[in-house]
Amino acid sequence: MKGIVCSRIGEFQFREDLPEPQLLDGEAIISVKRIGICGTDLHAFNGNQPFFTYPRILGHELSGMIEQIGDNEAGLKAGDIVCVIPYMHCGQCMACLRGKTNCCRSMNVIGVHTDGGMRERISVPITHLVRADGLSMDQAALVEPLAIGAHSVQRANVTRGDTVLVIGAGPIGLGVMVFAKEKGATVIAMDMIAERLAFSKSWAKADHIIRAGQESSNELAALTGGELPPIVFDATGNQRSMTHAFKLVGHGGTLVYVGLINGDISFEDSDFHKRELTLMGSRNATKADFNHVIKAMTESGLDLERYVTHRCGFDEMIGEFKQWLNPSSKVIKAVVEL
Repeated sequence: MKGIVCSRIGEFQFREDLPEPQLLDGEAIISVKRIGICGTDLHAFNGNQPFFTYPRILGHELSGMIEQIGDNEAGLKAGDIVCVIPYMHCGQCMACLRGKTNCCRSMNVIGVHTDGGMRERISVPITHLVRADGLSMDQAALVEPLAIGAHSVQRANVTRGDTVLVIGAGPIGLGVMVFAKEKGATVIAMDMIAERLAFSKSWAKADHIIRAGQESSNELAALTGGELPPIVFDATGNQRSMTHAFKLVGHGGTLVYVGLINGDISFEDSDFHKRELTLMGSRNATKADFNHVIKAMTESGLDLERYVTHRCGFDEMIGEFKQWLNPSSKVIKAVVEL
């Protein structure tokens, strides 16, 4: 079957000789129809993605149709449209036993630790499929990135009346904004790119926007009456931003890292203690987050056509991918069609 392999840093190979997946007990064969491209794929291609080895088939934001499946308690059947939960957890470690399957000690993410969905068909455990009733193939592929935002908002316990700052108006940050708004929060978006800030206001309904730069701290203080926000999300995956984010959280507040880097973050301990800050990492999402996003998609009328700014066919992807790395292309979300 056809597939695209990231053979080494900065190089894709289009293959037509990949082996067909085998139907195993407890699994289903999925005909892949859409692949969302995210920061993880871009970082992997550039060689700065943690937990990554080459060669690797990328692709973890997936939707498709079930081709083959055995009897199962979920009631899934051939022909169903599904989205894929790409986080393969062990079910036995302390995190899994506490329901935190998203940060399993032995986590394997398809498209990162194991081969992903940039191919015509893939075998997936039935437990990691979610029926996407009422969603298009595009929408089903977008459940995963939006679920990451929904998970971070749930983790931070955002409630009605909170003021939250979301740093980074990329696809993940936009999802954070949407689900913080759903909770009834006042959302401030911060980014370096004016077009992304405008999109944050028009699409994610951010209440305020701030251009990141020398005056951004003063602007933020003015918006919050000098108190600074009680909850700050950093979805940049940028070391400098993640370090500076400590200075943007109000006393007694919470800083949530949604993005990650392959390196260290440092902070001033006395200031951290003075403010009695809470620092959180937010990783992946749970099945409950996927179901939450699907419900929001079907009930809220979220305009996902605008969220997808770039698309191409599978045979065109290698040629398009490097363009998506360029900030001038103004990509929010790119989708590959099979």
